[in-house]
Amino acid sequence: MRTPTLERETALWAEGCQAVVGLDEVGRGPLAGPVIAAAVVFPPGQLPIEGLRDSKQMTASARERVAAEVWAQAVGCAVGAASVREIDRLNIRRATALAMRRALARLPLTPDYVLLDGQSLPELHTSHEAIIGGDSGCQSIAAASVVAKCVRDRLMTQLGHRYPEFRWQDNKGYATRDHLAALHRDGPTPHHRTSFAPVIQPRLL
Repeated sequence: MRTPTLERETALWAEGCQAVVGLDEVGRGPLAGPVIAAAVVFPPGQLPIEGLRDSKQMTASARERVAAEVWAQAVGCAVGAASVREIDRLNIRRATALAMRRALARLPLTPDYVLLDGQSLPELHTSHEAIIGGDSGCQSIAAASVVAKCVRDRLMTQLGHRYPEFRWQDNKGYATRDHLAALHRDGPTPHHRTSFAPVIQPRLL
């Protein structure tokens, strides 16, 4: 299992960048719920956070523990969201960029440099460096992925108690067999993304 490092951040700090932001999102693929982005800024000289990995490779309890450490050690940590209505109106790519812009805007300091997982996102409307596999190789991005996932998982668990037939507390809005069966049987809720094909025509599944 790959351990994220501070190699890219350390190089940027040496160049004079103080506020190096790790930026990531969770929730592009689900059929229900918002997309959540997190932005994390560690202080120059930050040490590795024990147990931090790509959020998808961590247990829920490990993510919660590490997320608490990120909030405690970061000099800036913020979350932004794009709603289901915004996803349906804008498309998921632009809604993801909107959630990321909101996270950046909520930071208590002005970013000097932004590190983003995956491919470049022009809709972000901010200069950034995209790193393939950044959520598993770069500590700031990995930290952002963990914070975003913890926030979204807690939200989907709360919604799952309101709509128990969809089992969102377990599947977090993804297209599992139980979720699709409930969608086929009961139809979509206000928290479903009507622009996503399985939700548009649930009775045809």
